[in-house]
Amino acid sequence: MAINITYFVHGTTTDNEKEISSGWFDVGLSELGVKQSIDLKDKIRDKKFAVVFCSDLKRAFDSAKLTFEGETPIIQDKRLRECNYGKYNAQPSAIVEPLQEKCIAERFPEGESYEDVKARIADFLGFLKRNYDGKSVAIVAHKAPQLALDVLLKGKTWEQAFAKDWRKTKSWKPGWEYILD
Repeated sequence: MAINITYFVHGTTTDNEKEISSGWFDVGLSELGVKQSIDLKDKIRDKKFAVVFCSDLKRAFDSAKLTFEGETPIIQDKRLRECNYGKYNAQPSAIVEPLQEKCIAERFPEGESYEDVKARIADFLGFLKRNYDGKSVAIVAHKAPQLALDVLLKGKTWEQAFAKDWRKTKSWKPGWEYILD
């Protein structure tokens, strides 16, 4: 049986508002991010999930709580973290973003590569298949895990995933659908 995955990105953070790429830096939601997470409840009220998984970083966990607490069990999982930009964590996006597409196979200094993120997400998907087959689950996390899902489940190359990323096309929506067979 298939697992239906709905992927949500965390709300806007104080770093996002300052054009900082957080990576593993544990930044909180901004006032806008809190509002976005609360407003998401109404946008998805007809969706039901067996469980919500989220990154263990504060911005994702807080977003998950604001949207799902009291409705659906929430489980933090560090495999859903953003890419570790190493010495570039919490640095200006103007510096970090051009490096992202160069760090698909090569690691950020003192950090990880997007292939490392893909390995984490593949491990997480194996866990889902063993434990949640036939269920609908939600994930609240970050850019890199979402791009890894595009590569793993939609057959995109990393270059295609980066090129079609909703952040570049300004095409946010209240959840992206994936199917894990």
